[in-house]
Amino acid sequence: MLAVREQQDNDTAMIPALMPTYNRADLAFERGQGVWLYTQDGRRFLDFGAGIATSSLGHNHPLLVAAIAEQAARVMHVSNLYRVPQAERLAQRLVDASFADSAFFCNSGAEANEGLVKMIRRAQHDAGHPERSRVICFEGAFHGRTLAMLSATGNAKYLHGFGPPVEGFDHVPFNNLNAVRAAITAETAGILIEPVQGEGGIRTAHLQFLRDLRATCDEFGLLLGMDEIQCGMGRSGKLFAHEWAGITPDVLSAAKGIAGGFPMGAILATEPVARHLVAGSHGTTFGGNPLACAAANAVLDVILAPGFLAGVDHHARMLWRGLEALVAELPDVFAEARGAGLLVGLKCVVPNAEVQAAFAAEGLLSVMAGDNVVRFAPPLIVSEAEIAEALAMMRRGGLRCRPAAVRTAVT
Repeated sequence: MLAVREQQDNDTAMIPALMPTYNRADLAFERGQGVWLYTQDGRRFLDFGAGIATSSLGHNHPLLVAAIAEQAARVMHVSNLYRVPQAERLAQRLVDASFADSAFFCNSGAEANEGLVKMIRRAQHDAGHPERSRVICFEGAFHGRTLAMLSATGNAKYLHGFGPPVEGFDHVPFNNLNAVRAAITAETAGILIEPVQGEGGIRTAHLQFLRDLRATCDEFGLLLGMDEIQCGMGRSGKLFAHEWAGITPDVLSAAKGIAGGFPMGAILATEPVARHLVAGSHGTTFGGNPLACAAANAVLDVILAPGFLAGVDHHARMLWRGLEALVAELPDVFAEARGAGLLVGLKCVVPNAEVQAAFAAEGLLSVMAGDNVVRFAPPLIVSEAEIAEALAMMRRGGLRCRPAAVRTAVT
């Protein structure tokens, strides 16, 4: 018995105190300024990952820092048992700037998507269609790590080992309207789509496809949900990416950049959907607390300022032209430029991990995505000079990754 206990102790000691759920790069950042991050040993990196599209105002933004510090010195958390004026103001500003009539605040993107699906189901139930509970999702999607959102995602790799998928989600090919219409049954409640699939390889929904989804939902009495956790909050050059298609969803999830790096999520919905979440039907302990909402209001102060989103669009087009030039120059490394706004990527010919490492060696941070893509999501405050510097780093990194035969032939 003692020998067994000793073996168990030894086995336990083999795991680090911080659970190893990530293959972390050997980089530790001690401070940031604008779009730059600085390591403990003094190295400087151009941050074109932004904490996975989260640090929307970059690092150490004076307005955001001041808002958080001032609110933290007053009151950080009171719970939703009481009014939260900061949340009331934030909700009204988001409603005024979007399609929505009402907002619910939570802590993360996965939680926002859980609430979105609950809203769709509850609205159909209360409208006299309790049989309508299924949601059509898309291949290549990523909606979060909860059990239900893993099932909405549908990726076998993420589902492996976690038991049977949660029922209620049907998956069809992306950008395929015929497949969508064929999947609709009497039990279908709604459709959930990312206008830009981030984790799935920076694949964009065709604008006409989004318009057709809106028309299909109207035709069949379905609710249209947009997952704008990664592509929303100004990243596309508009407050929300679906606006480029000239349509409105019934309900939308937001998170990541909404509070500039402070943990927060949101669900925005029209009145016909939102009114079904009555008192006691949904809740959150931390969601919408004064500190989170102070941060999000500071972010809105910046991105809703006149001309800011037009500037994002301008810089995004500059970055896009540079990526296309890289693909043309280095077709043996890069196959295609993808994305929209400041959520873009390079589909690679060589392994994307090799490309990401080469970029990091040049001082550029990026994020890998599905379909062998390297993803870029710089802070929305990135400048033309910083984009030019990033493109130069990408070119040098790409040259490092050329197959040996090509390098020999070139030299």
